[in-house]
Amino acid sequence: LMADPTIVDDPHEITHITYSELRELSYMGASVLHEEAIFPVKERNIPIHILNTNRPQDPGTFIQENRKTKSRFPITGVAGKSGFVSLYVYKKHMSSEVGYMRKVLSILEDYNVSIEHIPSGIDSFTVVVEEKDVENTLYEIVSRIKRELKPDEVKVQDNISLISTVGKRMSDSPGMAGRLFTALGKENISIMMIAQDSNEINITVAVETPEFEKAVKAIYDEFVTKEDLQ
Repeated sequence: LMADPTIVDDPHEITHITYSELRELSYMGASVLHEEAIFPVKERNIPIHILNTNRPQDPGTFIQENRKTKSRFPITGVAGKSGFVSLYVYKKHMSSEVGYMRKVLSILEDYNVSIEHIPSGIDSFTVVVEEKDVENTLYEIVSRIKRELKPDEVKVQDNISLISTVGKRMSDSPGMAGRLFTALGKENISIMMIAQDSNEINITVAVETPEFEKAVKAIYDEFVTKEDLQ
């Protein structure tokens, strides 16, 4: 489905999807196939046809990296997860200090913490991690960063959710990011972080967890419900 049916009422089925899109969606919570199950077939470009056990007569979903069928919607799907924490680090003239970010990431590596996203500026960056990975070590990590790297400011923000809007058509459709941000703005949803991957098939935003479901609905309505009405 193009969205979680527990959040969006009667979401459209995905008729065709690439392995790349599926991996992005499954990583962010879409639960049809586990992301690690995709690699073996993707490497050999073997198509997969997913059918509904209860309705095998339905067309189902075709998974194939080089698809020829064009989607009727500008996105393939929207998915998200809650339970993230951000660690904001600021230091004056950080850009001229070689290896500063690497040293922070090395501290996180010492505690076996995986990194989700790292949006950055000239003198600051934010590291987004899963809350469960740092629930027992977060303040020890912050203490080490302050002691060893002496930043001007370190802030922790919890209660964060990440939402990924995924689709190969997005790279060929001007103004997609603007539409997404406008849709969230109309619902008075503040965007805490923005990240877009280099191949432009995924825009990820961070919102406060109480706004999570509202944000998913707003994105779905903008790119799917509106298209249905045209």
